[in-house]
Amino acid sequence: MTTLLVVAKEPRPGRVKTRLTPPFTPREAAALAEAALADTLEVVARTPARRRVLVLDGEPGPWLPPGFEVLRQCPGGLDERLAAAFAHCTGPALLIGMDTPQVTPELLTVDFADCDAYFGPAEDGGFWALGLADPDPALLLGVPMSTSHTGAVQRARLAGLRVRDLPPLRDVDTARDAELVAEEAPCGRFAAELKRLTAAAR
Repeated sequence: MTTLLVVAKEPRPGRVKTRLTPPFTPREAAALAEAALADTLEVVARTPARRRVLVLDGEPGPWLPPGFEVLRQCPGGLDERLAAAFAHCTGPALLIGMDTPQVTPELLTVDFADCDAYFGPAEDGGFWALGLADPDPALLLGVPMSTSHTGAVQRARLAGLRVRDLPPLRDVDTARDAELVAEEAPCGRFAAELKRLTAAAR
């Protein structure tokens, strides 16, 4: 079975979702980040997996469900931190972030029987998922992160491998992203928190 890796930051005000500020305050942006992370971890907990690993920058909180290993993020750029996460895996692994609370167990249930990699593009030009049958950190090192062409560069790194593309998903970066993602997953904690904050602002 697959190892599921979730890369996340501790949802502390001023450290997460800074592009949501404004219109949200740093505390409100952190509350939205925590809700997104909780939704993501809950989905991962319901997905069949050999291991479930939270690759965390910060400290775990009450939002962490049972059944997860916690791996501290290493120092360095995001490409180095993602590469290090894969380096801790000895078999097939699928890595996602905390920015797509609309993800489902169906999307995360991957089969590497006849492919070498999975790639999930993000609508902002990045990627929301990367799966490797043979986790090779070199496939990530040097990829420019947080740009409009990050996804294209990472996808090109997979040349020569048998790749299955996952559907594109929207990351929560801006207030408009938050609205659209909440519409896609209206029953989750993220949608409920956004609704609460929006109502309080009126």
